[in-house]
Amino acid sequence: MSYKENAAIGQLLALLESRYAMRVLWALRDGHAQTFRLLQDSVGGITPNTLNTRIKELREAGLLNHGSDGYLLTTSGAELTRRMGELPAFASKWLASQARKAR
Repeated sequence: MSYKENAAIGQLLALLESRYAMRVLWALRDGHAQTFRLLQDSVGGITPNTLNTRIKELREAGLLNHGSDGYLLTTSGAELTRRMGELPAFASKWLASQARKAR
């Protein structure tokens, strides 16, 4: 992997590692706009201050926009969540393996 690719991955991971960033993106993955309050409820447990910060960061990163109906993923944000779409299957397998280890 090239230096530029490593740098790009590092920057993206730094953004996604921010508390609740992935949850905000995941809450919007269905393509339906959400108001601030609905997004806050969808994410669960996020304070208004933290949600405002994540929205600002995700908008600056070009992953999120605010339209007349609320917050939506951009084309890039939608592509990212599509790529994250394999997480549920992986998470189920991983959780089952953790349960087997605990026995």
